[in-house]
Amino acid sequence: MGVFSKIINGLKKTKENLAYKFAKLFKIGIISDDFYDELEEILLSADVGGNATMEIVDRLRDRVDEEHIKDTDRVKEVLKEIMLEIVDVEQEEDDFPMAIMVVGVNGVGKTTTIGKLANYYKDLGKNVCVVAADTFRAAASEQLTEWSKRAGVKIIKQAEGADPSAVVFDAVHSANAKNVDVLIIDTAGRLHNKSNLMEELKKMQRVLVRECNHDNIKNYIVLDATTGQNAISQVKYFDEAVNIDGIILTKLDGTAKGGVIFAINSDESIKAAVKFIGVGEQMDDLQPFDAKEFIEAII
Repeated sequence: MGVFSKIINGLKKTKENLAYKFAKLFKIGIISDDFYDELEEILLSADVGGNATMEIVDRLRDRVDEEHIKDTDRVKEVLKEIMLEIVDVEQEEDDFPMAIMVVGVNGVGKTTTIGKLANYYKDLGKNVCVVAADTFRAAASEQLTEWSKRAGVKIIKQAEGADPSAVVFDAVHSANAKNVDVLIIDTAGRLHNKSNLMEELKKMQRVLVRECNHDNIKNYIVLDATTGQNAISQVKYFDEAVNIDGIILTKLDGTAKGGVIFAINSDESIKAAVKFIGVGEQMDDLQPFDAKEFIEAII
């Protein structure tokens, strides 16, 4: 199955949620205030978010008035153009070698995502190593070990209960010596209101910055798409601690509310954008986010 086919299948629930409603909306053929009200409800139902929804509706209304558009097919095309402009945030290209610290709350699929991320970079021909710095959760190291085997990459780990910053220290020195292209660090899931755990993240970050022989260090947060707008508050809390550089949105295949990507990428208080999306359970179901493919897949 091709990459685009995977994305289409992974976003099937979101598309089904939107497609039927859009079909009814555009079948009316009359662009009135009722049309815009209904469009607003449709977007909100897909978790596009209040601010992004109002921007989309207001910009569409302006374009329709300015260009005197009466044909609903053309209105739909303009709608897609506007939605693409909002969700299409410029992404930095990867520069190697790089180190990625992966953070997030409990239960978002962080360890699983790291295994898939490792597989993605390995398929690019990179020398990848994962680091089991979640030393608190029972069997976290074993779970990551299993994923590293599936991805065919090296893993660095210590005994359960070890100091996570010490694990990071050893891993960075090993990566420096062995010319690792991509070092991916698993961290313990934590709630944003646990200040001691957030301080621990900051300490791990300091060790990473100090010991790496390069400055290409990224902090990615894993978010569960099924949590909807709550995902945005998670980004903000973690960003205060370690400056989030990229967002990995998982479980998009399990929700009809994939529109949360609009809410994230259009929120001016969030500097990071969606970098990868998870659209299934298979090893290669973690894909780089492509705004155009995303729009085509849901509308």
